[in-house]
Amino acid sequence: KIVQESPKGLRANLTRSYLMDPISDPAFFGSCTKETEWRRLLFGLCFMHAFVQERCSFGPLGWNIPYAFSESDLRISVRQLAMFLDEYPEEVPFPALRYLTAECNYGGRVTDDHDRRTLNTILNGIYCPAFLEDGHAFSESGDFAVPEHGPYDHYLEYIKKLPIEAPPEVYGFHNNAAIVREINSAEQLFDSLLTAGGGGGGAGGAGRDELVF
Repeated sequence: KIVQESPKGLRANLTRSYLMDPISDPAFFGSCTKETEWRRLLFGLCFMHAFVQERCSFGPLGWNIPYAFSESDLRISVRQLAMFLDEYPEEVPFPALRYLTAECNYGGRVTDDHDRRTLNTILNGIYCPAFLEDGHAFSESGDFAVPEHGPYDHYLEYIKKLPIEAPPEVYGFHNNAAIVREINSAEQLFDSLLTAGGGGGGAGGAGRDELVF
């Protein structure tokens, strides 16, 4: 059995998004008539995709219920973004894009009312006129910001220079939230080791507290 896990960290997530189809297709990437808006909003959409997945690593601080957001959610949202930008040459139809992405694509998985409001708040900060302005940043430190307009490779190079792990402030959390993330990561590691070792079910299987290295 082969399991393909989601990449860990905002940088790894962004890289994977830009390397996947259809974003990596030169014909698709360069096809939108509103080039500047398209490339900025595309980066924002990919950032949002990584953002909502990484919030899961903070346990209930991130989402009341863990959700399995997938690449299919991003793909349909990307295609809708390109289509709507081409169909509305005079202005960006932000309300329609927010509704489709937050309520239909990603929101179709969200069952908790508070989580749904959180998702809408996150997307409202990306699908808005202010996001198209130069110098827009995702954090006070400015380490995570919208890159300047450029070709496809320019965005990949920018992503490569991002910190490997984003601090909690990028997600709107206090720095102490990193402790929760590390605890969750350690618990997942122990659970994986127990599963690989055959524990957790049979009488002879060792529990997590009995696991000795």
